[in-house]
Amino acid sequence: MNISKRVEQITPSSTLAITAKAKQLKQEGHDVIGLGAGEPDFNTPSYIIEAAYKSMLEGHTKYTPAGGMQSLKEAIQQKLQNDQQLSYSTDELIVTAGAKHALSLLFQALLNEGDKVVIPAPYWVSYPEQVKVAGGVPVIVESKEENEFKVTPEQLEASIDERTKAFILNSPSNPTGVVYSKEEIKALAEICLKHDIVIVSDEIYEKLMYQSTVHVSPAQLSEQVRNQTVIINGVSKSHSMTGWRIGFAAGNQALIKGMSNLASHTTSNPAVMAQYGALAAYQENDDAVEEMRQSFEGRLEKSFERLQQIDGVECVKPQGAFYLFPNVRKAVESGGFTDVDEWAKTLLEEEKVAVVPGSGFGAPDNVRLSYATSLEQVEAALDRIERFIQKHKK
Repeated sequence: MNISKRVEQITPSSTLAITAKAKQLKQEGHDVIGLGAGEPDFNTPSYIIEAAYKSMLEGHTKYTPAGGMQSLKEAIQQKLQNDQQLSYSTDELIVTAGAKHALSLLFQALLNEGDKVVIPAPYWVSYPEQVKVAGGVPVIVESKEENEFKVTPEQLEASIDERTKAFILNSPSNPTGVVYSKEEIKALAEICLKHDIVIVSDEIYEKLMYQSTVHVSPAQLSEQVRNQTVIINGVSKSHSMTGWRIGFAAGNQALIKGMSNLASHTTSNPAVMAQYGALAAYQENDDAVEEMRQSFEGRLEKSFERLQQIDGVECVKPQGAFYLFPNVRKAVESGGFTDVDEWAKTLLEEEKVAVVPGSGFGAPDNVRLSYATSLEQVEAALDRIERFIQKHKK
């Protein structure tokens, strides 16, 4: 049976592939340390679980509007006001089955065949694939490691033509963990305003910021920029709710309505009990969120210090998320490997450490290491990586 061309062009997720291989080795009895998955290792806070359970007992198990419950939209509305001093009507909000779903609906609602989306590399693996599935053309702009993996206004302007429809800004970034400053975001936003380009601001790691770094959304800069921006966010990373699949988008009312119409004919509403869990997450205090953030920051400091001691590895220090994105090109070359993909594959086979090759993120000299696991596991993995590099050094 022939499948559609839109499906044939999709590149499988490298993060899911490496995680699946690591799980297989674990099932075979191997002592595998997985640094591939992009999710917190903490359980969802108990008050959220209890709220979802209570909602089911009370009979909240039926359909909701496709764009999400009104009460949850109002909680998101309040969250945006409290955290970022941003005012949105509930008609400018949609609740989705995860932030990934919000992005997918956005590109389908925004793009016509052949429209272009500027994507800075390194990028989250699903950005280019979602753009392609929506009929768009991903335009990859390679940021420089010496510039902390941040794309410059000059690079953005040079990538724009008459078919450019949107620019993706992911801060804090997956996979690099870097954070754009207010001044850097303002300079990029001015280019987008000049060319009437939608700013897709993926803020899913907003709550995971370190070293007193302050998160800035483009929508906070001015009313004009706010009107040109679509915020993507959710509870997956902030509240350790990856499996609950609740995200949201905030933006232009007509665009949000289009996204809701798409959802009504595809997924319908996100799971209602998960919506009640997210409602509790946004209505209750953030003590659990702050405790997770502090734990991640402690892991970052210690794991980054250890990583710097490994020969053949260089790394830009992250300011957010829960990833390290070291350049291992020197280790690859000294070990006689063809490329980073082969190096990572052999590392998993020999030392049972799962890392994600940077090729899937548009950065073939790097690997992504997640420290969303215990510090003991991360340190043990880094010891194995150092041993692996020394073993293959020529």
